[in-house]
Amino acid sequence: MLQKISFLFLALILFSGALYAKVTLPAIFGNGMVLQQQTDAAIWGKSAKTSTIEITTSWNNKTYSTKANSDGEWKQKVTTPEAGGPYKITISDGELMTLDNVLIGEVWVCSGQSNMQMIMNGYFNQPVLGSNKAIATSTNNSIRLITIERDKNLEAQKDFKGEWLECRPDNVGNFSATAYFFGKMLQETLDVPVGLICSAWGGTRIEPWISENGFKEFDWVNLPDKTSKEAYNQQKPTVLYNAMISPMVGYAIKGGIWYQGESNRNEPQEYEKLMPGLIENWRAEWGIGDFSFYYCQIAPFEYGNGVNSAFLREAQLNASTAIENIGMACLMDVGEERCIHPANKAAAGERLAYLALSKTYGMNGFEFSGPKLDKMTIEGSVAKLAFRHARHGLTTFGKELTNFKIAGEDKRFYPANAQITRKGISVTSPLVDKPVAVRYAFDNYVVGELFNNEGLPASSFRTDDWEVK
Repeated sequence: MLQKISFLFLALILFSGALYAKVTLPAIFGNGMVLQQQTDAAIWGKSAKTSTIEITTSWNNKTYSTKANSDGEWKQKVTTPEAGGPYKITISDGELMTLDNVLIGEVWVCSGQSNMQMIMNGYFNQPVLGSNKAIATSTNNSIRLITIERDKNLEAQKDFKGEWLECRPDNVGNFSATAYFFGKMLQETLDVPVGLICSAWGGTRIEPWISENGFKEFDWVNLPDKTSKEAYNQQKPTVLYNAMISPMVGYAIKGGIWYQGESNRNEPQEYEKLMPGLIENWRAEWGIGDFSFYYCQIAPFEYGNGVNSAFLREAQLNASTAIENIGMACLMDVGEERCIHPANKAAAGERLAYLALSKTYGMNGFEFSGPKLDKMTIEGSVAKLAFRHARHGLTTFGKELTNFKIAGEDKRFYPANAQITRKGISVTSPLVDKPVAVRYAFDNYVVGELFNNEGLPASSFRTDDWEVK
């Protein structure tokens, strides 16, 4: 009899636990998080099977109700107001949990490889310019940070490791420098809370960051065999998307920023398709429309052997007009010959912010792009170049233009004399009587010297389409 009573008591406990299982949320939801303003923001998690979930948001005291499925999974959208906070969100399936210190504002995903991953404290013996002062003065309750722990998987995951943190020196020092400078400028300019989600892994190619659905048009990419027991690394297609992006897909965001390309530099033609391919893939997976996406062009660096990295920079430049609502920040002036991680991360973050402030938030009165070649005309032995994004003119800030080369029909390039004029730049060489092509800064490592008056650099470019060598 005693054994029967014990069995019934145990069964009752188990039944009660199943009925009132504690609500659990993926790491993207937590105290101190930022939700995207003025949208229907999804919240999801797990609870008891088929249980009723009630979510109450303190900004409007509205309660939403949804039901968990047979696996205990549920999702509910809540309507967010204009930027503000802090607020509370309570979630209950019979047992109450509360999310505190929640802000409403602008949310951006920040991804890529080592130049996005590089923290404000820098890498060992590789500093971030001005970081000590930036960290010391970083306390700002209107900026929140979360760094996703590096992981890889052959299957799409539902959670990752990470924690929302307040913006203060002890947290900022270990956060992405490019992302921080981007978010800081947004927050100061827009005067609203900003949430930054950093998901990056140094040295990785672009293919691991694209989901399986994103490779339908890229038949040269070999997807990993999920049934194989062979070891795989972080360079395999889909594995970083599965582990570090998929768990937050659906989280309401304003857009994404990206800094990657070095590991794909020997395949510029493929990368020119993969970059917009990644963006369209993420937009399709998120299902919230064609959100803004801006990326950094890789900075000049002396790679040595392999394809001239100027062709990869060209691929990134071409990709920036391939689809709508994207843009590229040029870093031609901040590269370092012997360090692939430029110290001037403020330039990267702030130039991404110029793009967002202009193209996403509709602000004007400032420039968001460096000079871009509009057209070339030939007059005798002179190649004349005209530029867009140079309304107030061009400048070198006192330097000589030494990075121009010119070629005739023999396709041999010679160093050129280049002069800034009222209409653009005139390029000549005594060795080329009949020019047909001009190139600017088209080498692995150069120090960009051509800017618009607003101080934004021109990308390396060429007017020819001759074979990549």
